[in-house]
Amino acid sequence: MRIDYLKHGFGYKHKNLILKLVVITFFFGLAFKLVFFHSLPQKFVPLLEHTFPEKTTIVPEHQNTLVSEHVPENEDQSTNTEKCDYLSGDWVPNPKGPLYSENCNHIEPYQNCLKNGRPDREFLYWKWTPRKCDLPSFDPYKFLNAMRNKTWALIGDSITRNHVKSLMCMLSTVGQSVVVYEEKGFKSKTWHFSSFNFTLSVIWSPFLVEAGIVEDINGVPNSEIELHLDKLSSKWKNQFMNFDYIILSCGKWFLRSAIYYENDTILGCHSCPKSNLKELEFTFAYRKAIKFVLNYIVSSHHKGMIFYRTFTPDHFENGEWSNGGTCNRTKPVKEGEMEIKYLNKMLRDIELMEVENAVIEASRNGVNLKVVDFVPLSLLRPDGHPGPYREFHPFDKKDKNGNVQNDCLHWCLPGPIDSWNDILMEMVVNNR
Repeated sequence: MRIDYLKHGFGYKHKNLILKLVVITFFFGLAFKLVFFHSLPQKFVPLLEHTFPEKTTIVPEHQNTLVSEHVPENEDQSTNTEKCDYLSGDWVPNPKGPLYSENCNHIEPYQNCLKNGRPDREFLYWKWTPRKCDLPSFDPYKFLNAMRNKTWALIGDSITRNHVKSLMCMLSTVGQSVVVYEEKGFKSKTWHFSSFNFTLSVIWSPFLVEAGIVEDINGVPNSEIELHLDKLSSKWKNQFMNFDYIILSCGKWFLRSAIYYENDTILGCHSCPKSNLKELEFTFAYRKAIKFVLNYIVSSHHKGMIFYRTFTPDHFENGEWSNGGTCNRTKPVKEGEMEIKYLNKMLRDIELMEVENAVIEASRNGVNLKVVDFVPLSLLRPDGHPGPYREFHPFDKKDKNGNVQNDCLHWCLPGPIDSWNDILMEMVVNNR
């Protein structure tokens, strides 16, 4: 009995002692490891991180992004795959100035402000700069090279002609073109750059729908325009499918006196006080015409790229075109300093509503339709219009009342409208 007790007592104590030694050894080893490894240079410390899969947290859907808890040092942490908002920005000083000069032979006389005697030149030295991304200046060679074997058409009114002349002046700094088509009155025209097999057309169609217009020698309608709201203008419809890139726009021609037709039946008239026709607001025709044009585009199966450009705001102050309005400013304004006129806002709101709906439907049908809204940047440039310098040395030939006609709708060339091409190039060539 005594022996059995001693054996059992010794075995119990012995096992207890061994357990204590194991625990002490474990903690001593752990303490040694921590002290030893922290004392070594960093390059000898084993890399123990990332033994588990990297954790990714999904943020709320409206933020539309993924936030990773770890970004490898060799990756660009600033990479942003979202499309740039080119229309949120500011006009900043640009010492380089424009790409071309007033000597470009594509500039129409009434837009060549410098040759017509405009004394200030500061309006030439500004560049539109988005706030959250870069916008490179238009590169004419890169554009032409990317557009080899392609055809472009700009379709619309005199602002469209203004725009195409800006684009032609830029392209002509690196490439030679020849005129292959010219309509009487210079309103529609086509150029071909043989070195790149690139064709650029401007098509005069101020309503985009069919319009019967009788004009006087100055191009002013001398009777009510007959506007068919359910018929496309054949000037562009017959060529539509032949163009790879198209920019369409319309605007203030809808303010003119016009008789509105649908199914060859008179619906009414806008601003026809001498007629017995039903008076209709111009917004009625504007919405109907734009919707009809867009419906055609949406269902066209066109395989190129189509832009609808919103109309450009004017900057008449102290009146309008017909009653002494002027635009004498010499610098851009800041956002919020100048509000868009109520009339201009109505036109733009109609356009944006109709086009945004059409873009969704076009995408479903495989048609590449985009809206390009230059209003935000154009609104800030009241200094960019010809004003009185739509004519050569205007103050040498005042009317009998000492007045000079101002143009505060079209743009000087060179001028702010050149920035439109910067944006278009990024959207088309660089797909941004």
